[in-house]
Amino acid sequence: MRNTSTIVVVLTFSILANYARAEKPNVILILADDMGAHDLGCTGSTFYETPRLDRLASEGMQFTQAYAACPVCSPTRAALMTGRYPARVKITDYIPGARIGKLLPAEYLHQLPHEETTVAEAVKQPGYKTGMYGKWHLGGDGYLPDSQGFDEADSGENGRGFAGVNRADPVTEKALAFLDRNKDQPFFLYLPHNLVHTPLLGKDSLLPKFEAKAAALPERTEAERFRPERERQDRRVQDHAVYAAMMADIDAQVGRVLDKLDELKLADNTLVIFTSDNGGLSTSEGSPTSNAPLRAGKGWVYEGGIRVPLIVRWPSVVKPGSTSNVPVISTDYFPTILAAIGVPSNPEWHMDGLSLLPLLKQSGELTARPLYWHYPHYGNQGGIPGGAVREGNWKLIEFFEDDHVELYNLAEDPVEAVDLAAKEPDRAARLRQQLHDWRQSVDAKMPSLNPNYTGKTEVPGHPERPNRRKSRQK
Repeated sequence: MRNTSTIVVVLTFSILANYARAEKPNVILILADDMGAHDLGCTGSTFYETPRLDRLASEGMQFTQAYAACPVCSPTRAALMTGRYPARVKITDYIPGARIGKLLPAEYLHQLPHEETTVAEAVKQPGYKTGMYGKWHLGGDGYLPDSQGFDEADSGENGRGFAGVNRADPVTEKALAFLDRNKDQPFFLYLPHNLVHTPLLGKDSLLPKFEAKAAALPERTEAERFRPERERQDRRVQDHAVYAAMMADIDAQVGRVLDKLDELKLADNTLVIFTSDNGGLSTSEGSPTSNAPLRAGKGWVYEGGIRVPLIVRWPSVVKPGSTSNVPVISTDYFPTILAAIGVPSNPEWHMDGLSLLPLLKQSGELTARPLYWHYPHYGNQGGIPGGAVREGNWKLIEFFEDDHVELYNLAEDPVEAVDLAAKEPDRAARLRQQLHDWRQSVDAKMPSLNPNYTGKTEVPGHPERPNRRKSRQK
């Protein structure tokens, strides 16, 4: 009789434990580094191979107009962690950027202030275990993830992630161990990979396949493979074997995490978000990928620099194979995670983001809103200081060197080929004023004239590396 009672008690506690877990979904946020909007098979690539991410998209919702909060890494990571625009957080360039030109770039913070409430800190309040493994890039000693709400973290040397051709492996190994340790309690796991950022290093086991695939492609002229973008050349064809191997690597790493969720029987109750910190690298440092048909790439406020992949899987909530064409941005993940785990919205924390839950549930629409970008810096990739606003299908870009603006109708011209600023002066003036008003509202820092301008963009004290239009890959 005692044995029977024991069994009943154990079963009762097991049922209650499973019920409690069902009320608190787990969350995994995976961030790729420099992955372009069209680098996945499910987003249009025919050269790279990403079967696990394609499968993830088939099991969840794919966002076709997802944006990073900035065309470079650290600002987007700050926005993702805080739900606030980079201009508001005062991290507007990668840490530590220093390029100067006709303008002296705006001053910015080189660490995420402790005063900011991160999504990790917010989810700890209802009892979530928090872990972070990979590239933090929001400050070094004293400002690492363990000071920003993460119970367990390893972000490599001074928060910059891991190095070498196998740099994705420790991220995954640490993540799998975290899942094993915390399978019986709700958790938030943040995995910001170093891939597919430079250096361009592909695993020996993956390279031969893509070298052969590249060699089999039709011959193309330089004019077909690259297009001028100011002083740079923008790659228009995906044919870089090393980059393809790196894409295959991160795809497999994501697959290992998803397999672990299946093994632990946690997949149905886990919200998985996969995205990137900015667009693909297409105009410098080997120009390994193409964001075509989008214009330019990392470091530019054109669509190629800020459009990113976004896949969300949550089996109990999100319809498999669904898509959303609503423009969304990095600041939205914080309030989305809070809504998913049942924590009330707190605009003081994530004042620039909206919960995507109505879209994920297909139960409603987001409040109409403009989206903003502020990049008062010179990008390593050739981009110049500027800002942008998107309202509906209209996007205005303002360039700070000469104050000129460009206006595009993204519905009719997603490649930003036809500047309508002269044809639509009233619309351009209204959006420009709207952008100025927003900058004032967030106390955005602006660049200033460089009194010692030499006629070229440079890093003080460092010789410029030549722009390598061609790489050793086709």
